[in-house]
Amino acid sequence: MFMIPRIAPLLCVLTLLAFAGLARAGEGDPGQIVTHQFDAFRVDDLDRAYSYASPMIQRYYGSAEGFGLMVERSYPMVRDPGKVRMLDLREEGGRILQRVEILDSKGTLYLLDYEMIEGDDGWKINGVQFVAAPPLAT
Repeated sequence: MFMIPRIAPLLCVLTLLAFAGLARAGEGDPGQIVTHQFDAFRVDDLDRAYSYASPMIQRYYGSAEGFGLMVERSYPMVRDPGKVRMLDLREEGGRILQRVEILDSKGTLYLLDYEMIEGDDGWKINGVQFVAAPPLAT
């Protein structure tokens, strides 16, 4: 009965420490990494955009050009974004997900989840998926 008041503050501190890695500001922040990749795509710097992809993604596509072609074909709103806004960063099923809102030049709104992994050289993008089905072209 007296243990609960002593354990509760400890659990709060441990929980805060566990999530501190998700909330770090600066270059290593998952949202910043996603933003840097958008910035690279905006200036057609495929090498830099590719550098933010995880080793698994880099192995799969083999080159910045192959990666850029896939993004252009499958995620044109990422390759040529309009307004971009970082939403929530969360842990779900053992994965770290950064939700991103994109408003393209035609006024279509997209929500995507960027799966992030942390390696020796910081956060990398390990995959992207639409939160809902992409809108149909009219």
